[in-house]
Amino acid sequence: CIGFEGNAAGRGFDRYIGFKGWGPDHDDGRAHKAQNLNEVALPELERLAQGDKPWLLFMRHMDPHSPYLAPQPFQDMFFQGDGFDPADKRMQKVYDFKPFGDYIGSWVPEGLTNPDYVIAQYDAAIAYMDAAIQQILEKLRALGLEEDTIVVFTSDHGETLYDHDCYFDHHGLYDPTLVVPFIVVWKNHLPKGLRITDTMQVKDITPTLLDMMGIDTGLPFDGRSLMPLIRGGHREKEDEFYITECTWMRKHGWRTPEWKLMISLEPDFHYKPPVELYNLVNDPEEYDNLADKRPEVVKMLTDRMNAWIEKRVKETGRPSPIEVNFLRPEGPFATSDEAYHGKYIGSVAQAVALQKKKE
Repeated sequence: CIGFEGNAAGRGFDRYIGFKGWGPDHDDGRAHKAQNLNEVALPELERLAQGDKPWLLFMRHMDPHSPYLAPQPFQDMFFQGDGFDPADKRMQKVYDFKPFGDYIGSWVPEGLTNPDYVIAQYDAAIAYMDAAIQQILEKLRALGLEEDTIVVFTSDHGETLYDHDCYFDHHGLYDPTLVVPFIVVWKNHLPKGLRITDTMQVKDITPTLLDMMGIDTGLPFDGRSLMPLIRGGHREKEDEFYITECTWMRKHGWRTPEWKLMISLEPDFHYKPPVELYNLVNDPEEYDNLADKRPEVVKMLTDRMNAWIEKRVKETGRPSPIEVNFLRPEGPFATSDEAYHGKYIGSVAQAVALQKKKE
């Protein structure tokens, strides 16, 4: 595993290799996160290639992730406008948002007024990530491992940029945060360019990879293999599922192909309504909250969600985590004001200092 020093993700791996993966780390003031990882990942690939045993290398790349500080030439690829027009007030509400304002202000250019610049820096981080991954694929090719190596690209979350007042982060239950890529490459073993449109979840990854390799563990999995679809066959659809967040806000909900329900379990720091309902067919960007207009849909989805939770509680013999995991030891926030003034992300400098302290 290649990731942050001291990270709990190191559990279960034979080797855990750290890299600098957070804030600015070069004289240019940019964060060379992907390059830092590759500098330790490529030699590790060479070491693994010399052995005769199967291996797994988990690489925890940090791009694209705030702070969006991809180096040149990526930095200037996607923005040609005016980022500092004093008449443009769109970034002001970002700076004024107390929980995140100091953090975002610590890594965007001083005086920036145009949020499109920040979005372009996210695009730059994606391009930077693409170039870094290309180096890894080229190393596999040079080592003669292309046909013997399954390469999986995925993420633990998406990103909400200027949408829904979430401001360049990945909290909340809106689709930009929930939807992540899942791409698998295995030269001469999988069909090129195949796109599966069925909904899949992270729980499907392990059974899919085991099935792909022909490994039968005999263990039960919550997830289901995608191999029937990859082979051109059929897999029963699972288009309804439970969604939760317990990081910046305690919310849960139920998502179907047509509807998404979100319910707050305590007041949130964005002052959002306690119940949100969106028609994903007519309103895929989730801006028209229909909770008050369609109470029958709210009830129908709530009943389905509660039935699923009750079923899982019986199956596991454990309480629903969202009901017992609070954002602070004192218990739930009483008001949105309390949440707003009680949550604070700090600055990039503080994050870097914390990482150095762990090292």
